[in-house]
Amino acid sequence: MTTIRDVAKRAGVAPITVSRVLNRSGYVRPETRQRVEQAAAELHYVPNMLAHSFRSHRTNTLALVVTDITNPFWTTVARGVEDVASMAGFSVFFCNTDENETKQAQYIAALLRRRVDGVLLAPAASSGADVHALQRQNVGVVVLDRRVEGVAVDTVRGDSVDGAFQLVRHLTDLGHRRIALLAGPAGLSVSQERAAGYERALRAAGLPLDPSLMHFGAFTVASGHAMMRALLAHRPTAIFAANNFIAAGALTAMREAGLHTPEDISVVVFDDLPDPYVTTPVLTVVAQPAYTLGKAATERLLERLRQPELPVRDLVLPVQLLVRRSTAAPAPQ
Repeated sequence: MTTIRDVAKRAGVAPITVSRVLNRSGYVRPETRQRVEQAAAELHYVPNMLAHSFRSHRTNTLALVVTDITNPFWTTVARGVEDVASMAGFSVFFCNTDENETKQAQYIAALLRRRVDGVLLAPAASSGADVHALQRQNVGVVVLDRRVEGVAVDTVRGDSVDGAFQLVRHLTDLGHRRIALLAGPAGLSVSQERAAGYERALRAAGLPLDPSLMHFGAFTVASGHAMMRALLAHRPTAIFAANNFIAAGALTAMREAGLHTPEDISVVVFDDLPDPYVTTPVLTVVAQPAYTLGKAATERLLERLRQPELPVRDLVLPVQLLVRRSTAAPAPQ
């Protein structure tokens, strides 16, 4: 188990300085405080007195750790979490990681110090390090939307493979043959699953994979914009955006290039777009049951707090294809 001396050694300070920082007692220079907090987060350090007493007293608090609470998908998930938690007498902390592993580790360390009873985590990476850190301190964990490797943990997620397959099959049924993929980080399970659905649909239509049409970046508007600009030279007739923020950036890049949807390029999206980005025509999407996802995950977390010995479960929720006006047959070449 990590000790205060391990943190002190990592930060290059005395153990008493680590104690002052973590207990918020005495003056410590801001740069030193930051160094100690960073070391504690990296080592997943929890003060011993909390670790020993952690399970003896409930705090009736949970935490929802997501990538970006401004994304309407996560906003809706959060409502489902809060409704169930509130009914059970729990309060919820909300944390944004911005897909940053360091920031996520810092939040996990802070939540451990606050002695939260359970964490609902949308991991910034497929590594299970932070899940392990929580489980070592007997904190209940449910992973949302994604999977982690090498750790037994409850998971609640939408069916990314089937959703991507439905979207791309809709495009191939319309006659599209040059369909681009704009996805998130290549290392994330959710990116891999949506890419797998894309590839499955192309194979089902007898189409080859074209690496020049497959782009991986981040689940952000800026990344969608950059990937779409790079893609335009390859002349796709349709794009599959692997989340709503990627789609928002891609649509902006298309408008800047004087292109229209669906006349020039058809667009399909995993998840709906937020209101500020909605344009005409309304987009064809696969919709996830976001509220249900948040609700089911919180119910599972509360069950695990009551019965830690429950077997691990991976709950995959069905998704729904909504065909709207952003797709059409490709224009004659």
